[in-house]
Amino acid sequence: MVKLRLKRCGKKQRVIYRIVAIDVRSRREGRDLRKVGFYDPIKNQTYSNVPAILYFLEKGAQPTETVHSISKKGEVFRELSINQMTFMK
Repeated sequence: MVKLRLKRCGKKQRVIYRIVAIDVRSRREGRDLRKVGFYDPIKNQTYSNVPAILYFLEKGAQPTETVHSISKKGEVFRELSINQMTFMK
C-alpha cells in the first residue's frame, strides 16, 4: 500500500518536510517512490505537484492526516472532485 506522507529534511532547528509517495512499510527517511511537494512549517509555505498527487490518489494512495490537511488548504481535493466529475460524463 502507498501513502502520501511527510519526510523530514533540513537541519536542527530548521526543519523542512517533503511530501512523498512512499510504501507503508518504509521508514520515515526511507526510499520514496516520488517526491510530490514540500512543506516549510517555519515560513508556512507549501508547494504541491498537484498532477502527481492526483495520480497517486486515483491509484489508491492514502494521505496521512497532516498531508490531508495541507492538501486541503491547497485545494487539491477540489481538483480531484472536478477530475472525477469529468470522468463520470
